[in-house]
Amino acid sequence: MNVDQLVVVLGDQLDPTSRLMREADRRRDVLVMAEVAEESLAPLSSKARTAFFLSAMRHFARERRGEGWRVHYSALDDPTSRGTLAGALEAAIEAFGPRRIVLLRPGDWRVLSALTAVAARHGCGMRVVEDDHFLTDLSTFAEWREREAGPVPELAPEPWPSLRLERFYRFQRRRLGLLLDERGRPVGGRWNFDAANRRSFGRGGPPPVPVRRGETPDATTRAVMRLVQKALADLPGGLEHFDWPVTRTAALAMLDDFVEHRLDGFGPWQDALWPGSSTLWHSRLSAALNVKLLSPQDVVARVLRAWNEGQARLESVEGFLRQIVGWREFVRGIYWSFAPRYHAANALGARNALPQWFWTGDVEARCLRDALSVSLTTGYAHHIQRLMVIGLAAMLLGVDPREVQRWFLAVYVDAVDWVETPNVVGLSQYADGGVVASKPYVASGRYVARMSS
Repeated sequence: MNVDQLVVVLGDQLDPTSRLMREADRRRDVLVMAEVAEESLAPLSSKARTAFFLSAMRHFARERRGEGWRVHYSALDDPTSRGTLAGALEAAIEAFGPRRIVLLRPGDWRVLSALTAVAARHGCGMRVVEDDHFLTDLSTFAEWREREAGPVPELAPEPWPSLRLERFYRFQRRRLGLLLDERGRPVGGRWNFDAANRRSFGRGGPPPVPVRRGETPDATTRAVMRLVQKALADLPGGLEHFDWPVTRTAALAMLDDFVEHRLDGFGPWQDALWPGSSTLWHSRLSAALNVKLLSPQDVVARVLRAWNEGQARLESVEGFLRQIVGWREFVRGIYWSFAPRYHAANALGARNALPQWFWTGDVEARCLRDALSVSLTTGYAHHIQRLMVIGLAAMLLGVDPREVQRWFLAVYVDAVDWVETPNVVGLSQYADGGVVASKPYVASGRYVARMSS
């Protein structure tokens, strides 16, 4: 078979319009995709997270075949599977003898290192294509970082420089022209409406929350769920509540549903908690974004249209876009600035083991039991449950940050290393000594009580 390049498509790169796909040649190249046990076992991944990735990958592969692409796809239960991404790439190299391997920059330093090593062993050239999914390429972030903190050598010793979201967010707003008036000033007279976005529900609880759209698993997803239950039965969590979008069409429908029914309420109640609730007015779009079924451009355009049409208040629009154009892009820049050493950061010297009840939810404190329960059951919790309840408990208990990272990466369906590591190491555990936060992210019991039941 005449094959020029093997084009590696990873499970978090499911965008058919990516630069990787645009530059590939369907007549001469082969797309390589692989379901491997390694990615569910080391690092550990819950049943829901595993099923989400595998189902989304299978839908993507089927759609590409329908467009005429040659897809070399290795399923989890394929008897010839070598069980690792490196092994899958080696098998494809042996089968096709390509001139070169082409790879979109992965969201995990470990994966990039492993696949680069395979190409080198087989004498294949490898080209790593920069990911144009994001609003900010890594060179732009590096230029901003150097203006803020000076050059950061590749092997810079700790302590690393302090970088702040608010300054990056304003840089982003100006650079992208978002929510600015004709004189370049922030619409509404303020860059940040965070102070207006901390309403609690009070004793009466939340007003009626609009029913959230969920996707009924189709035949492909049901087959994946059966496979996960059989082949990876010991993974944590369950699949009883699996309703994640696994196609771009479903992800766009979820975006519309959020904007039309919950965006306006997101702002005031984004920090509020209520027993048994993991979503409330939150979008739950992060999983689709992080495997690239949605782009940040999709989300920004849809949210701005809602604001222009008077469907959502400015405080909600600004608060939501701050997460997309600010925080999400910021933590990716942090990850690639300091990985892989960032994973081992432990500024507070925390060495304790993660308690077993993190995996069961069997703990006396009710707010913690509830946050753990919804996380383990659904694979999702909003940022206050993750940070001010679960993350805070881990910090107060002195849990080794690497164990906290592994737990978050295992449990949450939207978890990818580039986003989870800075959120845990920097924001949740203050293990980086102040790179992303000016102080430990500690909430008082009074604040948790005020924001919950």
